[in-house]
Amino acid sequence: MYGLIVLVVLLILFLSSALKVLKEYERGVIFRLGRVIGAKGPGLIILIPVIDRMQKVSLRLITMDVAPQDVITRDNVSVKVNAVVYFRVVDPVKAVVSVENYLFATSQLAQTTLRSVCGQAELDELLSEREKINAHLQEILDKHTDPWGVKVTVVELKHIDLPQEMQRAMARQAEAERERRAKIISAEGEYQAAEKLAEAARIISEQPIALQLRYLQTLREIATENNSTTLFPIPIEIIKPFLTSLDKSESED
Repeated sequence: MYGLIVLVVLLILFLSSALKVLKEYERGVIFRLGRVIGAKGPGLIILIPVIDRMQKVSLRLITMDVAPQDVITRDNVSVKVNAVVYFRVVDPVKAVVSVENYLFATSQLAQTTLRSVCGQAELDELLSEREKINAHLQEILDKHTDPWGVKVTVVELKHIDLPQEMQRAMARQAEAERERRAKIISAEGEYQAAEKLAEAARIISEQPIALQLRYLQTLREIATENNSTTLFPIPIEIIKPFLTSLDKSESED
């Protein structure tokens, strides 16, 4: 009786150590007497107790924050830059065998690469050409992590912290730029208005009657808008045709 109980207990222990279940996103790297025999999973995995040892590796996308790094740009501006890295394991065997801790190694590589790439760029490039810098960071990280079985898919700069004096200088620069644009727009408006006035003067000089028509139109506007009595001079050009006709009539008589 006791022998049967011991046998059942040993069988349970054997099954618990020999049978492993891996999730869909997990892979198990199997070591048999210290040698890698491959990666298995997902599903039910059968191991040889004592002889086989399994190490789990997740294939899910990993999001890693890169701590803020002190960077001196190419134009000698001190800034703090941090980023986020998205990567995943594509070769579980390499991720286990080629590097001791691929998470820590990728984090350290991301920090040094971030300092190096941002230090080679000027401040204006960091602020205006983030897509270009992100692509350059991703290319470098992916190239160095490929032997580890790690694929870096995206690298994004998150924050660029500037010194207070640099922020004030940039604010003054932006204000001066806005004033410059406002003055240019105002000058262009004055130039266009002067062109129109010159064109109007040319037309009036070619057609004097246009001045009389404009004068009459102004009188009409004044009479419409104001109810009070308005005194205005009458140009001699308006009544000159009538005087000429009168002189001709007197001469004939």
